[in-house]
Amino acid sequence: MTYIAKPPLHHPTLATNKVGYTRRDYEGKISTLCAGCGHDSISAAIIQACWELDIQPHKVAKLSGIGCSSKTPDYFLGASHGFNTVHGRMPSVLTGANLANRELLYLGVSGDGDSASIGLGQFAHAMRRGVRMVYIVENNGVYGLTKGQFSATADRGSKSKKGVVNPDSPVDLIGMALQLGATYVARGFSGDKAQLVPLIEGAIRHGGAAFIDVISPCVAFNNHEGSTRSYDYVREHNEAVSRIDFIDLAEEVKAEPAPGEVITLPQADGSLMRLRKLHTDYDPTDRISAMNHVQAMQARGEVVTGLIYVDPDAADLHAALHTSARPLNQLDEAALCPGAAALAKINASFR
Repeated sequence: MTYIAKPPLHHPTLATNKVGYTRRDYEGKISTLCAGCGHDSISAAIIQACWELDIQPHKVAKLSGIGCSSKTPDYFLGASHGFNTVHGRMPSVLTGANLANRELLYLGVSGDGDSASIGLGQFAHAMRRGVRMVYIVENNGVYGLTKGQFSATADRGSKSKKGVVNPDSPVDLIGMALQLGATYVARGFSGDKAQLVPLIEGAIRHGGAAFIDVISPCVAFNNHEGSTRSYDYVREHNEAVSRIDFIDLAEEVKAEPAPGEVITLPQADGSLMRLRKLHTDYDPTDRISAMNHVQAMQARGEVVTGLIYVDPDAADLHAALHTSARPLNQLDEAALCPGAAALAKINASFR
């Protein structure tokens, strides 16, 4: 078996960001996924977003489960913390890590098999609890590692590569995230980097549970005529509700405002997100309207992309639990074990 590694040296003319890193510093190992896989494009978008936002790699924790999608954290942010959990259990491990150390940026990468089947309950509770994280599902509608069986997100009527028609209704992760209380809900397409990068940037700076469902065609098993997760189908049926620019307050101008109505949404860290609505009657801060719009477009066979819903005043699990502002992993024994009197007071509060 031939092992190919990236050269450790960088060209001296490569541009650096404000924390002194080049874009290459945010890369990982060479991908072993199929050539043309949409997942690699998502990895590239994550790399670009973190570089543009001047993220320090050692301040990032990336977690995943099992599947093609869960291999991808090895291909970006090679200098960050990483943990590959068992199938479908990424949200629980991430929640525990987040409670212990709230100072890290948590990236949870999963797939439609990992999150919509064995991990569906895990996904649901992470959303409803408001765990501050960027939860990215690389959604291709199939189990790529086991030769292309339909996943739970595959549309009814979609055809497999062998011509088999899917008889089951799909699990709609966008609809579930909206219903369960996620405060940042978006859908992207791996083939639209211009839209995907600012969606990821906005999720990184969001103050609560941020979920991005990314349609990511499987070139080996689900990129044929009759598939509703193919490149051609998504491009032909893409209904973008918004285009966004993420603007760091350290820079007065990052991009020229696009034509149309612009909404400026403050983020938790004081930075701004500017949303240009492509539909004049669409309000991304109205959860009910967002749910109705997604359902209406699905009934028409359209794939809704863009920032579907955002709560600019979102809170996270730490706010709900009133945890210590100092990360739990930094507390000493005296703070963690305050004694019998403190325990008696806690017990009395439950009576």
